[in-house]
Amino acid sequence: MSVRSLNRLDRLLSGLERAMEAVAGSPEPVRRSPGDAVPDAPMDDAERRHAAGLMRINHVGEVCAQALYVGQAALARTEETRGHLMHAAQEETDHLAWCAERLKQLDSRPSLLNPLWYAGSYAIGVAAAAVGDPISLGFVVETERQVEAHLAEHLERLPPQDERSRAILRQMQADEIRHADAAQARGGIDLPWPLPRLMHAASTVMKTVAYRI
Repeated sequence: MSVRSLNRLDRLLSGLERAMEAVAGSPEPVRRSPGDAVPDAPMDDAERRHAAGLMRINHVGEVCAQALYVGQAALARTEETRGHLMHAAQEETDHLAWCAERLKQLDSRPSLLNPLWYAGSYAIGVAAAAVGDPISLGFVVETERQVEAHLAEHLERLPPQDERSRAILRQMQADEIRHADAAQARGGIDLPWPLPRLMHAASTVMKTVAYRI
């Protein structure tokens, strides 16, 4: 039996389905949440709101990651690069589902601005891919390095007893490090100044807004 390769329309429809899952729903993870094996500790209202704010930021980060990877894959120059990006996107889907589940456990919700975050990140991903695979993969490297750093910050800022959220973030951090290393090994180059600084500034705005909205 022959297997039909995906054409542009197929990829567009697949991308729209991913966008709807990321923005409006909680996709089914392939891997079980690392937090499932950790007992949920009691927290007061202020601690729970703070933990939820941090996890909402991380959920938004995963919405953005979905959009970036799908946008980059849409204009990837080679099937090898496209396959790499979509494999990483699948692991990011796990992160998205884990964060959405944790938000529910914390009696909270995702960001109300998820459609905006997704649209902006998709546009950035397409723009990066249009320049060529080395820059596109370099964008992955820089993005994942910055995400790794903010996850490390969140591991410190979570309420001390919230080990369930912490277990999720530790696994996400390990995955982000691996994604960055893989993109660099595939030819990702260092981004020219001032792109890393601009990316950091945009991330700071996102984190500030997503903590509350």
